[in-house]
Amino acid sequence: MSHGHDDGTGSGTGLRPATKVVHSGRDPKRFDGFVNTPVVRGSTVLSATYDDLIHHRGRYSYGRRGNPTTEGFETALRALEGGDGIALTPSGLSACSISLLSVLDAGDHLLMVDTAYRPTRTFCDQVLKRLGVETTYYDPLVGSGIAELIRDNTRAIFLESPGSQSFEMQDVPAITAVARARGITTLIDNTWATPLFFKPHAFGVDISIQAGTKYIGGHADLNLGTISAVGPAWKKVIATHGTLGITISPDDAALGARGLRTLAVRLAHHQRSGLEVAQWLQDRPEVSRVLHPALPTDPGHAIWKRDFTGATGLFSLILKEVPERAVAAFFDALALFGMGYSWGGYESLAIPFDCRDYRTATVWDVEGPGVRLHIGLEDVADLKADLDQAFARMRAAA
Repeated sequence: MSHGHDDGTGSGTGLRPATKVVHSGRDPKRFDGFVNTPVVRGSTVLSATYDDLIHHRGRYSYGRRGNPTTEGFETALRALEGGDGIALTPSGLSACSISLLSVLDAGDHLLMVDTAYRPTRTFCDQVLKRLGVETTYYDPLVGSGIAELIRDNTRAIFLESPGSQSFEMQDVPAITAVARARGITTLIDNTWATPLFFKPHAFGVDISIQAGTKYIGGHADLNLGTISAVGPAWKKVIATHGTLGITISPDDAALGARGLRTLAVRLAHHQRSGLEVAQWLQDRPEVSRVLHPALPTDPGHAIWKRDFTGATGLFSLILKEVPERAVAAFFDALALFGMGYSWGGYESLAIPFDCRDYRTATVWDVEGPGVRLHIGLEDVADLKADLDQAFARMRAAA
């Protein structure tokens, strides 16, 4: 785990994000000129002397506590996030759960956004509840009104913007201002934007979480979670992370680092293609509306434009009312869009969704079936053609 090493660029902190993802965390001189940090597989780390051993003088102490491969990846992430340190976990969900366990104790109260990733809700409703932590779900649009939900024992506020599946935008600085005034820790799931397009710490968030499985990995071949934290929150995160014995393999760290190097180029393509498909879908007769914060017609567009520097390839749409058999015909007809969970890889994906059975602080009342799309790296004309013929099948089955 990164403990505040130099960003590895040799050029200070003035570099732009696209340059940082390429250069940070690499040290070719240290590894005989190789531009990529080698994959170091190992558990035992030997000390040269007895004195070194008992005083922990070595750069590394044990494989679980880090090695050159994980350290290089953490250093690059830290340069992008701007936090005090990085902890790596085996999945995005584990990054959420470890972060929450780091800042909550029995008897505490958590405010969790109602639009959070559903497995995060399950962790709150099952594990945190069993440990004596009470969770209250809140409307993502509450803004500074979050103050009215705070109790004497409220210790943390969890955000996700845009919201999972439904893409509501949260007023992050308004919420963090209230939290900071009350001494409450804030956490955010920033997987959708990545710190390339939104920097949580710059907006007052204490703990920034990503499912590196998605855009950091970028190739649908990795499970990974990342946690960036600042101040007292970082000390709590790294203590809990270490005590729980959390580690990732050096091979996964290498895949994460490899994906990070091309993050800026891939996200530029995802953004451009995603917006083009979203705009095209707005004009389709089968579509009631598109849920994409970068569209000027989206209710959250003003916040997105104010706080974010870009958008990625994931968004949703609400179809006009059709029977389920027609929805099934649409999905079964898709050839280039795979039906599968996760997103952020090079491939386009589509899944149906319905928030009604798990939202509790808000009402999911929409006019038709929901579809979530991830726009991959394929040619947009081909993706439009695939959606067009799937819509034709849907109309025929209606």
